[in-house]
This record gives sequence, C-alpha cells and structure tokens, in this order.
Amino acid sequence: MTPEDSLDQAMDRYAQGDETAFSVLYAGLELKLRSFLTRLTGAPPAAEDLLQETFMRIHRARGGFEPGAAVVPWAYAIARNAWLDHVRAAKVRGRGSADAKEGHQAPPAEVTTGPEADSEQLLIARETASLVEAVLTRLPVAQREAFVLLRYEGMSVVEAAEVLGSTKSAVKLRAFRAYEALRAALGPKREMQGGGDEA
Repeated sequence: MTPEDSLDQAMDRYAQGDETAFSVLYAGLELKLRSFLTRLTGAPPAAEDLLQETFMRIHRARGGFEPGAAVVPWAYAIARNAWLDHVRAAKVRGRGSADAKEGHQAPPAEVTTGPEADSEQLLIARETASLVEAVLTRLPVAQREAFVLLRYEGMSVVEAAEVLGSTKSAVKLRAFRAYEALRAALGPKREMQGGGDEA
C-alpha cells in the first residue's frame, strides 16, 4: 500500500465521521500543502494562515468527498481555492499584493551545501533562487500555479489539470510560458556566469 492509498482510506473514514482519521490526513498532507502555499504566496506567514484555512475547508467539505476518490488532488484544489480567495480579497481591499505591502519576503532559498561548495557558488545559487522566486511572484496566477504544481510539487500534467480544473493542454501551455519567463530572466545571468569560462 502506498502512502497515497492510506491517505485516501483515511479520508474515506473521515468523510464517514471517523474524527480520529484527521490526524492521519494532517500528517500526510501538511508538508505538501504548506510547501505549495508558500510557493504560491511567497510569504510563509500568509501560507501558514492559508494552510489552516485549507484544513478548515477540508473539514467542512468532508461530507462531499466521493468514497474511493484521490484525496491529494482534492486537497490541493481546496488549498488553491483558499489562496485565490485570499488574492481576490486583497484586491477588493485595494491592497494589490497583500504580502508585499505587509513587508513579507519570499522564503529563503534552499541551497545545497557541502565541503565542495565554495562561497562564490553559494552566492550564485542564492541569487539564482531569489531571482526565480521574484519571477514567480510576477507571473500571472494561472502560469504560477501550473509551474509550481509541475516543478515543485512533482505532479503529472494530468494531476495538475485535475487540481486546476483545466485541460492538459492548457496546463502545458501555462507551464511553458512560466518556463519561458524564467529562462528570459535567467538568460543574462547565465551568460555573465559563463562568460568568464570562455576567456
């Protein structure tokens, strides 16, 4: 039995009123959803609030969960809707990007370290990761969602399409546009890094 199977079974039990199954669901979904929401918002405090909202929505919607369905895409769709509601509410309040105005910054980049990593390589890796995060926050919502689900969450195109309520071709196109935006932003940086090697 895979971890996803046990999560699906836990959700089936939870939907039927077994409150003890919630701890299994939380343990299996929490890190995935926190990572997803942090990538979408670029702000860990906002992601934490949305994570709690997501689990509240899962609790309220549990009676409508179809027995035998896959809980992971369902939970991601609920998290995405919580995020979209957050973005819409911020726009209605006239705040544009709520997180930027509250002074939140993107989460620190995850950088591989080790004996072989020197300070220059670490600096380049950090700058590149920061640039990627900055480009992600500027992408249209649809492109950012597709990119995050495929690249960071490791979903297949079919799974991402299910979460986004879209077609496979639309998800591929959105992700392609996100990759192109990242490639354009990273292009000059790569040329500068590679320039010294060619001398």
